[in-house]
Amino acid sequence: MTRVRRLLPAIAIVAIVAVRLADAEAQAAAPLDARASDPVAMGWMVGAPPPRDKLVGFADDSWLQFPQRRWSFSNIRQLMPTQVVSRGDGPVTELPLAVRADIDAVTFKPLGRDETMAWDQSLGANYTDGILILHRGRVVYERYFGVSAVDRQHIAFSVTKSFVATLAAMLIDEGVLDAEATVASSLPELATSGVGDATIRQLLDMTTGLDYTEDYNDPKSPVWDLTRAGGFRVRPPDYRGAQSFFEYFGTVGKARPHGEVFAYKTVNTDVLAAVLRRVSGHSLSELLSERIFSRLGAEHDAYFTVDSTGAEFAGGGLNLTLRDLARFGELMRLDGRYNGAQIVPKRVIDDIRRGGDRAKFVPAGYATLPGWSYRTMWWVSHNEHGAYTARGIHGQGIYIDPAAEMVIARFASHPLAGNVGLDPTSLPAYEAVARHLMSDVSLNAAPASARRPDTD
Repeated sequence: MTRVRRLLPAIAIVAIVAVRLADAEAQAAAPLDARASDPVAMGWMVGAPPPRDKLVGFADDSWLQFPQRRWSFSNIRQLMPTQVVSRGDGPVTELPLAVRADIDAVTFKPLGRDETMAWDQSLGANYTDGILILHRGRVVYERYFGVSAVDRQHIAFSVTKSFVATLAAMLIDEGVLDAEATVASSLPELATSGVGDATIRQLLDMTTGLDYTEDYNDPKSPVWDLTRAGGFRVRPPDYRGAQSFFEYFGTVGKARPHGEVFAYKTVNTDVLAAVLRRVSGHSLSELLSERIFSRLGAEHDAYFTVDSTGAEFAGGGLNLTLRDLARFGELMRLDGRYNGAQIVPKRVIDDIRRGGDRAKFVPAGYATLPGWSYRTMWWVSHNEHGAYTARGIHGQGIYIDPAAEMVIARFASHPLAGNVGLDPTSLPAYEAVARHLMSDVSLNAAPASARRPDTD
């Protein structure tokens, strides 16, 4: 802990530098701002058929390019095979509307900058597709942009990991899964691979020593080999690599002993999902539906992207609506009890909130997250409010502030993949809204008149 305290001032300086570098990169990579890149205004995939210059496809990787991704992230099912995560046949759990008009004017100072910014300005800065704020379980803010809508699923990217890991933690709590067992004990086919002797806990906390990197700016980074194997990215004509997620696991070596440091690796989550399938005898979609999603009172089915064997992309392939994303966040805020039932054991939630080993987190160099840690695939701030988050590339997220009784769910399509490009105009904005809600004595009054969410 002393080591962490000594490093924090240096990390704060690095944070300012990183933020300014991210600003410069964003300006170079994204000449179009949020309004100019609006997918409706740009006319992507409109027409019968759409003009060739307005097509967005999988085969040419255009779905991942900017600004096309502002359309594709809300239309994944049109691009690749998927598997439904059923909401079940139960009634929808209503989210009471108490929409407030004062949140747009909340101001904050972005990380590494001197000027202030208003909440509504931050939405454009972050290329927001949809955002919803729950306070004490009531919707106080909800907006949609571009082609996003209240009834349309959006890809959650690595927020998916938090769903999958929470499910795994439930099975550990029940004794179905042993956190200290090795991967090979469930998947003996992987005994000689780099991941074979990693424990389930090391997968959950991202402390495996695999020879694998996650650099979204490097086309040769192993993360792209993983996604090509899983059919999430197009394969070049001369592709000779793995044909599925599971086949890819066997190709991953080990660079260092497991358990030493935190290092973010999506492959950990997909290996974890393979373990869940093996020990349960069910697909990940079935497990998630049965154990969590069908019990939320969700409004719509969710869905996973899948590989050629039908295996779900556990590291980043979940698609769901914004309100259902917020319901999951509210479940976590309420200690796992939601919709009249204890869905996730409180012990699991408590363990996540306590966070992971902060000293192991420091070497990863997350400049905008000084003092944070990682536990069961959730990012834990250790701030005075005990906030923790689920985070995905290009701006997907759930932000849970237990002290403020607040949950923020967001979908976005930012030009940059890494959250270092969004944290400066996201984290302080969330903290500012939390303080605003906590300080407003009028919150004890009756809810404001209900109205439909804004759509821009």
